[in-house]
Amino acid sequence: MKLQLQIKMNEALYVRNPEASDLGKKILAHSVQIIHKYGFEAFTFKKLAENIGTTEAGIYRYFENKHKLLVYLSAWYWAWLEFQISFQTNNIKDPKTKLKRIIKLLATTVEDDEKTSYINEALLHQIIISEGSKAYLTKQVGEDNKQHFFKPYKDLCAVIGEIITACNPKYKYPKSLASTIVEMAHFQNFFMINLPALTDFGKTKEEDEIIAFLNDLVFKSLK
Repeated sequence: MKLQLQIKMNEALYVRNPEASDLGKKILAHSVQIIHKYGFEAFTFKKLAENIGTTEAGIYRYFENKHKLLVYLSAWYWAWLEFQISFQTNNIKDPKTKLKRIIKLLATTVEDDEKTSYINEALLHQIIISEGSKAYLTKQVGEDNKQHFFKPYKDLCAVIGEIITACNPKYKYPKSLASTIVEMAHFQNFFMINLPALTDFGKTKEEDEIIAFLNDLVFKSLK
């Protein structure tokens, strides 16, 4: 019997809980597939409805608009990633070793998680790399923040920040470094594939080089 991972989501992100019905789960699963294939700008509820054999009205019964859906998927991913970090570092006592494991997790291609049958984390990870910042780089970011839409991302960075502090209690910028690690892992991956002149990894396209770069940056900062 496979265990299913349940992530509690902010109820303000949806009209009806998509994880509570088969149609809702289809909306999540196919949204990830379509956004990954065509990009968020080209993604519409009309395309989604046609893809899963329902109506646009049926989609709107779950999500107010596609921005809320993107924020939902982003928040879901950050919560899932925090769980993965907790699970994979649970038995590691040394904070430096733990931080290195986190850096590797952030900079390595994600595999689909069998514990969440309706969301393909491998595809969602690629969406977060290329589209994730669109969830908060908006005019309504302040209002969205008041509704705690970005709490999973903040919680993830707080966990990483605490480990940074454990590595060096005198370091002044644990929160800034934590969010920088996350964003840089994604940007360097995106640049490596799409804008190779902005990285030193364009020719090799090796994730191990991104990991080495981040370790060099982070641990030199913590000295």
